[in-house]
Amino acid sequence: MIAIADARKVLALVRKVVDNRRAVGEVRRRRPSVPLAGRHHYRIALYFADGDVNMYQVRQWYRPLQRIAESWPVVVLSRNPTGARAIMDDGALPVAFVPTVADLERYVAEQDIRVVLYVNQNTRNFQMFRYGHRWHVFINHGESDKMYMTTNQFKAYDYALIAGDAARARLSRVLWSYDLDSRTIAIGRPQADHFTGDLPYVPDERIVVLYAPTWEGDRPSALYGSIRSHGVALAEAILASPAHRLIYRPHPRSGVVDAEYGAAHRRIVAAIAAANAADRSAQHVFDDGPDLGWQLSASDVAILDISAMVYDRLATGKPLLVTRPVAAEATVDTGGYLSDAEWLDAGESARMLVDIERVRTDPTAVSRLEHWVRHYFGDTTPGASSARFHDAIARLMVEWERWHAVTVEVLDEDDDEVEDD
Repeated sequence: MIAIADARKVLALVRKVVDNRRAVGEVRRRRPSVPLAGRHHYRIALYFADGDVNMYQVRQWYRPLQRIAESWPVVVLSRNPTGARAIMDDGALPVAFVPTVADLERYVAEQDIRVVLYVNQNTRNFQMFRYGHRWHVFINHGESDKMYMTTNQFKAYDYALIAGDAARARLSRVLWSYDLDSRTIAIGRPQADHFTGDLPYVPDERIVVLYAPTWEGDRPSALYGSIRSHGVALAEAILASPAHRLIYRPHPRSGVVDAEYGAAHRRIVAAIAAANAADRSAQHVFDDGPDLGWQLSASDVAILDISAMVYDRLATGKPLLVTRPVAAEATVDTGGYLSDAEWLDAGESARMLVDIERVRTDPTAVSRLEHWVRHYFGDTTPGASSARFHDAIARLMVEWERWHAVTVEVLDEDDDEVEDD
């Protein structure tokens, strides 16, 4: 068994190497759908050193950065061939493929990049940090209460664009000697202003319920998946109601570890098909498409497992229920939103529709939600986060001009001293 496992690891490594080499050739041969501009054109760079497996981290920033590019040209600096290929395929932003340090150095020297944005903590970020006379800014790829959100690596960046008060409180509890006031800027979640995707149904009077469970997990502390414990009963209750529409969007890995979990998932998919066949006006949705966003903004209520989706939903300011894990080993954060969430326990299918209505209309529930939305994201009025993101970049540009002027003045003084000598 050990030999088989080792052979599989070797085969996976070989496939990765082959794919990387193929991607290098493809990227170097092709023209990107968004062509690069000439020298000294770009003012902002989104630095991305990962491959295509982590494209979700950069894709969510496309639209906010397209808006920013209307004021300051933006380019993606991609270090990995599969990542560069994926970004070129997307065609959302210009991408410079700079796999080596020499490539990176050459490109940086050709451009006028004043702000560098980072979406993750890839160790190759440090190869970009070596370039001074520009701001290095961590923008992250989501908001949550995970340990990742308080890493000491925040200190490596000149600034961090954070979501709101929850992030400030989280960082203040963990980071020593970190000046939050001067090095963090709260912007909310501008991605929520640009959720994408077309509705696969015609809106009507039905209350739309999004059920987006995570997968079953691969270790005791992460057993958050609810498809087997909550999902089947939840789906049956919603599908049986003529006043509701179900959008079912499971994690793509659902069932890869636990066969029974996968079987429960298939039962829900089959039940959706049967309900639609019985009543075409129901327009229930099994969603496994690439676009993520319309589900969060279009649904009246969301039912979610503990995952980043909880915080993506919070950013919309709209009602949600969180499934309570049945596994005693599952780690549940005792601070932040999860300390006061609207929980949905397994076995409560009889009152499922009552809970859905309560979180929509009960003044106490609505007020509680509004409190946590403000705490995490501030003003979530459409466009407000985008405006704060734009203002943050504008502030950094002004700061760049100020420091650049000081630097030029110092260099001029040094030249004068040399001439006097």
